[in-house]
Amino acid sequence: MTKSDAAKNQSGKEKAYILTSPAGLRLRAIPYGATVTHLWVPDRRGCTADVILGFANDEQYRNPHPYFGVMAGRVAGRITNSRFTLEGKTHQLAANDPPNHLHGGVRGFDKQAWLAEQLNDQSVRFSLASPDAQEGYPGTVHTSVIYTVSPKNEFIVDVEATADQPTPFSLTHHSYFNLAGEGSGESTESHELEIFADDYAPTDAKMGLLGKRQSVTAANDFRKPRKLSEAIPKLFAHHGDLYFTRRDEAAASHMARLTHPASGRVMNVYSTEPCLQFYTGFGLDGSLKGKSGVNYARHAGLCLECEGYPDGVNTPALGDIILRPGQTVRQRTVYAFSV
Repeated sequence: MTKSDAAKNQSGKEKAYILTSPAGLRLRAIPYGATVTHLWVPDRRGCTADVILGFANDEQYRNPHPYFGVMAGRVAGRITNSRFTLEGKTHQLAANDPPNHLHGGVRGFDKQAWLAEQLNDQSVRFSLASPDAQEGYPGTVHTSVIYTVSPKNEFIVDVEATADQPTPFSLTHHSYFNLAGEGSGESTESHELEIFADDYAPTDAKMGLLGKRQSVTAANDFRKPRKLSEAIPKLFAHHGDLYFTRRDEAAASHMARLTHPASGRVMNVYSTEPCLQFYTGFGLDGSLKGKSGVNYARHAGLCLECEGYPDGVNTPALGDIILRPGQTVRQRTVYAFSV
């Protein structure tokens, strides 16, 4: 159907793509960063609310922001000390989260204009070619991301990529969720969270991964539902953790469940990826004004980022994230909404 190279439409604004599910889920996305700007979800009464943080003006996504709704990569998460050695060659990356490299660097996938093609009323494909040496990574990578809203009120993220040289690769979708509605002014501390993981990845004081896995402790154990107002103060730096989830190699595994008791909205997260980064939105400080005119305070939204082990290029025993010529990597993450 329609195609776009992320150029402006006739009104001078970036073209947006609207996806609609027969069950009530609606999604809006733009090519810059393959960004999901809105996600409308019904509650137990059938009333819809936009449940992700973001901006009213699409141009604001081109300014610095904390990865609202983007696809983050070439490697999502932190590469410790911003370097790696692959096939005998050391690659130095930007330390954009000193001393670590975060979410693909200064100009990661989130800061580029993707090609866009609306496939039908429920799906849109975004495509990006990342050239050799971009942000210090070896090899040219061709990536496509398909966003789909299903008749079951699922938001599905399908990633496919190839490379002409061995290179680390692992994307994640980076929406900040608030099931009360992004304009409600309500903190996600009112939510309940389950994460189906026995182990997590410990970090140092600067959030660098230590290259090991440990059993969850009383502080970061979410194997049973926990209200976030009780749980967040006990987490390391109130930030959240990277979890190694239980995997079913044959299909997307159940990673997490987020519940907002007052509205009845529930979001179950499934993924083919082995890790889940839970980020509490600790860095939000009220300086960013959202779509509804509400300033986003700390914990106004939270992220459940499904990804490979970010520092797998340095610690392959914890997760091989190397994409090699002749291979096609495929990732699927599903955010399934219900009441």
